[in-house]
Amino acid sequence: MNKNLWLLILSQIFAFTAAPVTVFLSGIIGSQFSPAKSLATLPMALSIVGIAIFAIFAAKVMSIIGRRAGFMFASIGSSLASLLAAYSIICESFILFNFACFLLGAGVAFSHQYRFAAVETVKKDMAPKAISIILLAGIGSAFIGPNAANFSKEIISEHLYAGSYIVLAVLTLTSTIFLLFYKDGHKPNNVNKKNSRSYLELISQPRFLQALIASAFAYAVMAFLMTATPISMHVMEKISLTKTGLVIQLHIAAMFLPSLVTGNLIRKFGHSKIMYAGVFLFLITILTSLFDQNFLFISGTSLLVLSYRENEKFKAQGFNDLIVYSIQATASLSAGVFLTLTSWKTMNLVCMIFLVLIILSTLRADIKERK
Repeated sequence: MNKNLWLLILSQIFAFTAAPVTVFLSGIIGSQFSPAKSLATLPMALSIVGIAIFAIFAAKVMSIIGRRAGFMFASIGSSLASLLAAYSIICESFILFNFACFLLGAGVAFSHQYRFAAVETVKKDMAPKAISIILLAGIGSAFIGPNAANFSKEIISEHLYAGSYIVLAVLTLTSTIFLLFYKDGHKPNNVNKKNSRSYLELISQPRFLQALIASAFAYAVMAFLMTATPISMHVMEKISLTKTGLVIQLHIAAMFLPSLVTGNLIRKFGHSKIMYAGVFLFLITILTSLFDQNFLFISGTSLLVLSYRENEKFKAQGFNDLIVYSIQATASLSAGVFLTLTSWKTMNLVCMIFLVLIILSTLRADIKERK
């Protein structure tokens, strides 16, 4: 493994801590400050809205200033947003906390570019493995972030969880240390844009659409269920914060542990077969009220890399993330309402609709390719 990839992994571990901490605490804090129970998941949902809105912006910024500067800019921004979240808790301002979560989402939008940066450090046939390795860093984020947040929640005794976000500010800023040694191969994006296809032309490709749908709906199911999990466990069922945090950590670990083998499996069996396997695993886990989207997300991302030209990469990557996280945001926004009006089991059953759409898009791409 080359030096650049190692530096990306280490930087990703700290930069991505914002995501599991937001999943872990935003719903709980939202339930304390929100004027209505159904709005408790709004901070989490707005963080995903931030990801969606800034997805294309993040890709565009990196096409101009490069990966290294873009990641450093995002880490500093996430650190400041974390401090704003801490201040909002001290002020007990629900509106300000929502805004801070939105800004943290913007930082996570940049963090999601790490997987594309990893691909650029290796040959294209090694793309699935590189994506798997960089996503595996999410396990480190999953355990460092929530554990640090839980440990530091009472640093400011009068304001529970303010200390969690102060520590998050330090964690997200730490990623810049590794980026100082990262060698960015970025060159100004002066490629003739006339050779670049439109968004409609990109999405009309069966394989591009397959990659997009697999990634989008895999994340939608995850967001729909994970947004509701802390509230269902800690607020409704009165399960301790430590146990709730453990569930979040195990979930994120289960998301990324398959990364150890997913890249090799894709190279051996192909993208479509791994996507079918991912849908099957999703079906089993939904029926048991658990979840995993790793097979689908890595397959979708590595297939996306093969469906665009070099001069289209930032355009295609930004558009992909915009759609993926817009759908994820919609799922997250609706989670609180669904949980209030229905039940945890009903929410799991609703997710089967997304699985059917993934299967249909994959079948369509496979049939088109055989013709």
